Amino acid sequence: MNTDNRSRLTRQRRAILDLLKSTRAHPTADEIYEEVRKDLPNISKGTVYRNLQVLIDSGEAAVLDIRGTLSRYELRRESHCHFRCQACGRVIDIDEPVDPGFDDKVSRETGFVVSGHQIEFRGWCAICRQPSQNTYKES
Repeated sequence: MNTDNRSRLTRQRRAILDLLKSTRAHPTADEIYEEVRKDLPNISKGTVYRNLQVLIDSGEAAVLDIRGTLSRYELRRESHCHFRCQACGRVIDIDEPVDPGFDDKVSRETGFVVSGHQIEFRGWCAICRQPSQNTYKES
């Protein structure tokens, strides 16, 4: 694919970016497709997946590959952690500072080339911990 085409801001790419800007919910590709389709009814899932990849490759978006769940997407922003509810599956940002030297430290100590990391906390969100929900079960 031509680099110019990959960097061009198409209507579809703009709609995906706008959706990611408007939420902190970390939607899946299917959720993005369903939402963007409301404004662009002729968009295909393939177009959504291709545009998500372009946004990831350009550094504008990031993919969260969280163990045991579908990939979720977010705008690329400063380093941060995530919390995943083990009952409802919701993923939220944790606004705690992440040590910018962590990757370098691990690289020095292991000899590995570290390209990045993701920190995920798991547990039960406040909603699922409500007694009326009965989905919360500590293990």
